Amino acid sequence: MAVIGTQQPRVIAYIDGFNLYFGLREMGWRRYYWLDVHALAASLIPADTDLVATKYFTTRIASPPDKHKRQSDYLEALLTATPCEIIYGKYQIKTHFCQSCGFEERIPNEKMTDVNIAVEMMEDAFQDNFDVALLISGDSDLTPPVSAIRRRFPEKRVVVACPPRRKSAELSAAASSVCDVVRTKLRDSQMPDEVQKQDGYTIKRPSSWKKLG
Repeated sequence: MAVIGTQQPRVIAYIDGFNLYFGLREMGWRRYYWLDVHALAASLIPADTDLVATKYFTTRIASPPDKHKRQSDYLEALLTATPCEIIYGKYQIKTHFCQSCGFEERIPNEKMTDVNIAVEMMEDAFQDNFDVALLISGDSDLTPPVSAIRRRFPEKRVVVACPPRRKSAELSAAASSVCDVVRTKLRDSQMPDEVQKQDGYTIKRPSSWKKLG
């Protein structure tokens, strides 16, 4: 990714989609799911910096159909209404057996998001694409790449923004600085209820995401 030079410190935001989503879900903040993650990232950095890219990491769910539809609508709206890039992981099916009854359960397990984030952050650091990395996640598995970037590139900063109920002491200690993704930032970073694509199709915020919470 080529980044145009600027006199202001360049920021790239890396957003752990599931970590952020589950934090909102634990808080019962369904009304904030229709989130403009680029606007959120912009609200978390100083005015004298330049947000040159926003990278959103997630995995597409296949079922149940209603959740698949809501996620697909959200991702399509995000790509239409914001300048963010979406980088996908995948699900791995794990089979669990009940020893007492013999019941077999197939459970999807989200994979690769933390690896994808680590790779993107390291590549961007080596290519000198940012001065500041803004990592929106509370996943302690991301501590090694954060530590490596700060050790290898002492002139660069890594700021960790912790989603609700997703703070990691280990990750926070590795970062240059830490902040919280507070409710007011989420409230003020929502996409319009209706997002119109270039072909005229309108993507609408799911009705269940309009409830108070």
